[in-house]
Amino acid sequence: MIDILEFTLERLIKTFDKDFGKGRFHARALFRDIFKQGNKNFLLSPEFLDSPKFARALEGKVSVAPGDVVKTFDEGELTKFITRLWDGLEIESVVIPMTRHNTLCVSSQVGCKMGCKFCETGRMGFKRNLSISEIVGQVYNARHYLGKDIKNIVFMGMGEPLDNFDNLMGAILVMNEQQGFDIALRHMTLSTVGLVPGIEKLGKMKMPGLRLAISINAPDDVIRSQLMPVNKRFPLAALKKSLEDFPLPKRGIFLFEYILIKGFNDSLAHADMLADFITPLPVRLNLIAYNPVKGLDLQSPCDGDMHSFADLLSAKGIMVIKRWSRGRSVAAGCGQLGKHI
Repeated sequence: MIDILEFTLERLIKTFDKDFGKGRFHARALFRDIFKQGNKNFLLSPEFLDSPKFARALEGKVSVAPGDVVKTFDEGELTKFITRLWDGLEIESVVIPMTRHNTLCVSSQVGCKMGCKFCETGRMGFKRNLSISEIVGQVYNARHYLGKDIKNIVFMGMGEPLDNFDNLMGAILVMNEQQGFDIALRHMTLSTVGLVPGIEKLGKMKMPGLRLAISINAPDDVIRSQLMPVNKRFPLAALKKSLEDFPLPKRGIFLFEYILIKGFNDSLAHADMLADFITPLPVRLNLIAYNPVKGLDLQSPCDGDMHSFADLLSAKGIMVIKRWSRGRSVAAGCGQLGKHI
């Protein structure tokens, strides 16, 4: 069975040539029909109607299985959708409207092993990794089921992307395929809690332009270990060393994500320590107000504390973007995915 959402064009060409004695012409036609047009009845397209013997040979041998969208939740133009997978497990993805396009927040696992204190997904525990086609299928469903014009991808949904490294890299290659979804690497961002071996492995891959985001959330090991158990295995010093050694492109930057939690990591002293940690890494910091998760005794900061924290960092030369919640009312905000599963 050819699970088409796992194939790049060149791989499909080689498979067609090896298995059927056909090549580039029909592979391109198949890619256009499925990836560009969302046409699952590709055997009825002219290229295959003109080659009935080949069409019969392909029948039942090509699968397009992105999973079934079973629920959607809207907040304005933002849409969260739930996909039911072949085994009945479900994942959440979010379409985030931007000025001229949409960004899709993609999941890489069902649940998560990392157990971050502020995260709904972490409370689910870990179920399994997503396959390449299940990761890519979220783009397929967003474009062809929901009709959204997806131009940017952020791997910030359910799961830790670097904990599903091989399938994630395979999915990125499929999304990047020019004859398919044609999403440039510079329009993809991979977010990690700081799995140092995964960061080091990623640095050895030839993926220029793919952006790396670090969920940092604390200025020292004591606070970070309380929020993020992964810090006990890979403390801040090890994380910083992996970033210092990472082969950023010229003028490249890291994205840091810092979830601000009232009375926990939001003081000016914390901001000062964070600035010291960041220096001299090239960083743009996304400062995110904590999104409440039911059952957790954590609170969002007030606007004034957000502004003060950001102002101190800016005064020290750090680029800061303040992000208030989007999608909170439908549990689509940062750290909230998994609530409706």
